[in-house]
Amino acid sequence: MRRRRWSVGVISDTHGLLRPEALAALRGSDRIVHAGDIGSPDVLRVLEEIAPVVAVRGNNDHGPWADKLPLTDAFELDGASLYVIHDVKELGLDPRAVGLSVVIAGHSHRPLSEERDGVLFFNPGSAGPRRFRLPISVGHLVVHGASVVGRIETLTVAA
Repeated sequence: MRRRRWSVGVISDTHGLLRPEALAALRGSDRIVHAGDIGSPDVLRVLEEIAPVVAVRGNNDHGPWADKLPLTDAFELDGASLYVIHDVKELGLDPRAVGLSVVIAGHSHRPLSEERDGVLFFNPGSAGPRRFRLPISVGHLVVHGASVVGRIETLTVAA
């Protein structure tokens, strides 16, 4: 389906904690990607109320609900090809060679939006429990044809 522009909300490492600030930041998304360490099927149910969700299993996702999730997923929006994996260190392919526009990952809890050899590597950081001194954040991708622009949003959350 060709559109003028797609808004993709990206979240990761919720570990069962879906903060209201994260939900507010994702509202208005046309799609939501959860890059693993979801923590509970309830997280996915709530995100589905906002927009269709693409989710992958993280290393901390266990049980029958998590077993149904893929370890990786790929989808296309307009002219862009997006690939989702929890830990980018487990990426077993050359993203440029297979024509990917974006590789979305989580795991590290470190936000990242960086182009490498024509491919956007995007990690929204963690929206769940605070880890060390890393920010609480989500990400946004704007897809327009084959062009994809990423933005990290640091959330202001109650202590």
